[in-house]
Amino acid sequence: MGAQRLDTDILIVGGGLVGLTLGRALALKGIRSVVVDREPAEIQTDAAYDGRGSAIALGSKQLLDRIGLWSRIEPEAGPILDIRVSEGDSRLFLHYDHREVGDEPMGWIVENTITRRALFDGLPEVPDLTLLAPCSVARLERGPDGVTAELTDGRIVTARLAVAADGRGSRLREEAGIKVTRWSYGQTGIVCSVSLERPHRNIAHERFLPAGPFALLPMTGIPGHRHRASIVWTERDDLVPHMMGLSGEAFSAEMNRRFGDYCGQLTLLGRRWAYPLSLLLAERMIDRRLALVGDSAHGIHPIAGQGLNLGLRDVEALVDLLAEAHGLGLDLGSAALLADYDRRRRVDTMTLVAATDGLNRLFSNDIPPVRLARRLGLAAVNQVPPLKRLFMRHAMGTIGG
Repeated sequence: MGAQRLDTDILIVGGGLVGLTLGRALALKGIRSVVVDREPAEIQTDAAYDGRGSAIALGSKQLLDRIGLWSRIEPEAGPILDIRVSEGDSRLFLHYDHREVGDEPMGWIVENTITRRALFDGLPEVPDLTLLAPCSVARLERGPDGVTAELTDGRIVTARLAVAADGRGSRLREEAGIKVTRWSYGQTGIVCSVSLERPHRNIAHERFLPAGPFALLPMTGIPGHRHRASIVWTERDDLVPHMMGLSGEAFSAEMNRRFGDYCGQLTLLGRRWAYPLSLLLAERMIDRRLALVGDSAHGIHPIAGQGLNLGLRDVEALVDLLAEAHGLGLDLGSAALLADYDRRRRVDTMTLVAATDGLNRLFSNDIPPVRLARRLGLAAVNQVPPLKRLFMRHAMGTIGG
């Protein structure tokens, strides 16, 4: 008896937030996909798997709404009504109020575990999406007319196009010989949840310190902790082992020393996670019968909270092109379609990579003339409404892409 063969339109390698969202969006357009992921659903949806939350920009929320996911996520999404950017202990700051550009929040903070659960729970709604997990691709052949994948469980998947959604260490990207630019920032993001003494009033705070940004992001409350927030604390790599080894009480004291008393005392809830911070940019997002999405194509500093939003804009662009080709009966993996995808995503990706890298370099130092200039810059932008609104729309993901 031969190996089981599955024929589909699109093979997606990687079933994380971006890969599964892509599969769902394609299925709702009548395009079949098989998603292969090495981790079973029960591990990916466990609270200990990933401590991070993601800032969902307005543009990303609109995508999630169109594909029927937002209604599952919204009850546990913390809206961002204002953003307050400050420099150390300076009294000068930049304040974004969502009412300056519309009625919608500027974004929402959603724990990654919540989004994963919504994606997995929604699988029965999309029969054109097949998830194979735990499983991996043992061998992938990309020919002139399609792709053939041999899986580790012996099954064979054939498709018109392969999509690499397998993260920064993408094996598919490496096998295609796509070069990357990458470097370490010498920083680590410490991530945790905290209970606040006073309400956060749905304000996201980003305080720039010499070691890097310290962000407090509003979350929904849970029983016993009505006022809750996510902390993304950027610290020098050499100091992180000490910080991670502190008792909960001592760690909370360090957080309070950095953030101040705007929300009263911050108290650590649960465990902490540490993620090394680096930049990664693929020289191109395509190869023969292959498209890159999400972290396989680009990894940016979390200074602006735009990592997942950038990946979801990849999804939107690729789905639009594939849906149009599908409707016309055209080849879903053609060189022309892929070149169009690469072209559409290049400017947005390069702009955000450059912006986040530049911001981190500008703010993660304590050189006195630079410190003075950036403090004055924050105050100046705060007084120029048209420029301020432009920055706000970028943050909301309603322009660009």
